[in-house]
Amino acid sequence: MASRRSKCLAWVTRRTMKKKLGASGSVPKEREMLEKMSGLMSRRTPGPPATINGVPGEWQYPQTGDGGRTILYLHGGGYVLGSPLSHRDMVGGIADAAHARAFIADYRLGPEHPFPAAVEDAVAAYKGLLDEGFDPAKICIAGDSAGGGLTVAALVSIRDQKLPLPAAGICISPWADLTCSSGTMTSMADADPMLRPAALKWMGDLYLNGQDPKLPLASPIFADLKGLPPLLIQVGTEEALYDDAITLSRVAQAAGVDATLEVWEGMMHVWHLMAKLIPEGKQAMQIIGAFVAAKT
Repeated sequence: MASRRSKCLAWVTRRTMKKKLGASGSVPKEREMLEKMSGLMSRRTPGPPATINGVPGEWQYPQTGDGGRTILYLHGGGYVLGSPLSHRDMVGGIADAAHARAFIADYRLGPEHPFPAAVEDAVAAYKGLLDEGFDPAKICIAGDSAGGGLTVAALVSIRDQKLPLPAAGICISPWADLTCSSGTMTSMADADPMLRPAALKWMGDLYLNGQDPKLPLASPIFADLKGLPPLLIQVGTEEALYDDAITLSRVAQAAGVDATLEVWEGMMHVWHLMAKLIPEGKQAMQIIGAFVAAKT
């Protein structure tokens, strides 16, 4: 059951942030609003910037040794919003929990760079890590929301290109179905404290630029997931994307993937971002950390 703090935060978020997300219909305004909010909330020291195989980003290092582990992190934001700044605190917390260094990829966004630009950048960053001598058995790819779906798409592309596979993938509240047609996209439309399905559809359309949302690298629930490394999928019961996570887990398991699904009662979309305010955020990151350590 959700903590009292979490319930209070969900109540506030439902009456503030949810109304604002995507409401302007302007990509520059939405990006500016997110960056301002992130800048006000971020307490983590910016990590060193880097460019890996042409993909810019930022490193976050754990407070204690990294054990040779690396996380390639793909931030959320509907393939239109988000940056290392918006996810710095969260990824830094995951890096601490996993005792791993984390590279937050600042991959290209729509509508300027439509599908499959994000997938191409995610794979390019992974290739870059391999080229720089990072051990694939010590690398995990992780992401939240759009970045959670992108994590699986990147893994599929890495497999298809016959590159060495990373040790594991982590999907936090993944957006894995850009058709936006799942049951909870409708049934949870009002209950979800953060996401409006209309805003998701708007961002998905900007990213796809007229392409079929059922393409496997756009919506990995339609992909052949056979041969992928172990997956950890976390989702809250108060999410419009709840069915995306459930379906992704089912499709992965049917393909023989070692997929672990964690359903968090009463949690909203990517509650990890609120780890400084609610205990469940830190708890979920600790589980991710343990998963990374166990797989690498």
